[in-house]
Amino acid sequence: METTKKPKKTSLLRRFRHNKPALIAGIALLIIFTMVILAPVFTDYGPAKSDLANRLTAPTMAPGEAVGVTQPHILGTDQLGRDIYTRLLYGGRVSLNVGFTVATIGGIIGVILGMLAGYFGGWTDMIIMRMVDVWASSPTLLIALTFVMILGPGQKNLILALLINSWTLFCRMARSQVLVIRSSAMVESGHAIGASTNRILYKHIMPNIISPMVTTYILELAHFINAEANLSFLGFGVQPPDTSWGLMIGEGRKYLTQAPWIVIFPGLLIATTVLCLNLMGNWIRDEFDPLAVKL
Repeated sequence: METTKKPKKTSLLRRFRHNKPALIAGIALLIIFTMVILAPVFTDYGPAKSDLANRLTAPTMAPGEAVGVTQPHILGTDQLGRDIYTRLLYGGRVSLNVGFTVATIGGIIGVILGMLAGYFGGWTDMIIMRMVDVWASSPTLLIALTFVMILGPGQKNLILALLINSWTLFCRMARSQVLVIRSSAMVESGHAIGASTNRILYKHIMPNIISPMVTTYILELAHFINAEANLSFLGFGVQPPDTSWGLMIGEGRKYLTQAPWIVIFPGLLIATTVLCLNLMGNWIRDEFDPLAVKL
């Protein structure tokens, strides 16, 4: 009697390596995050140190003229002679900090509220979802811009403004997943043996909604990095001498024809980061969502 061999399942890492867009996006994000976090290791300049004698210098490989500095202005300098490469690294700290903070806090709040709405239903579901409808009815940037204008510009106020409706998408996603899982045999068995509500929610339901929540988190992270750039570009985000990618574009737009590199490089970095996060989010969705179509 012949026995049929089951096909071997490829490992997650191997499947990731064979997905070229996700692999390239992951490597690019790793490089960006590493250089931003370890910014002092990768540059000799200070982000706010100006050198008016070398203002609006085009990208060059010639060594700098500052005392004790031999690193060239590889991406040029801005209108105050500040090194663009250095400001990109330090500005990335602000942009990524805002994105990660807003996505993390909003994700925690949204997932908890969505789980409660989906599990208990009734009045709990109606109240929470009506709150979601109210907050989600207005664009994120419009609400954030309004609150930043009231609170004043700055990184902390920008985070607070973006947090106002950052939780709504997480809440909708978590609720929709819980509505499917709560009628499953696993949850019914938990009720049958007298398991507490907290145990059912956090031991049985939450592990089964992690994958779509991770996908939502990554996609929302890209969204909030872009939102920070937009608000900083308008002058309602971080303020000098601090910098961010969006603020660099806002400050350099007056010199677009004279020194386009001031705007081009932060714009490319924002676009690259957002694109790579979207590619990673799509790969995680396709990999872990059982309803995703595998091509």
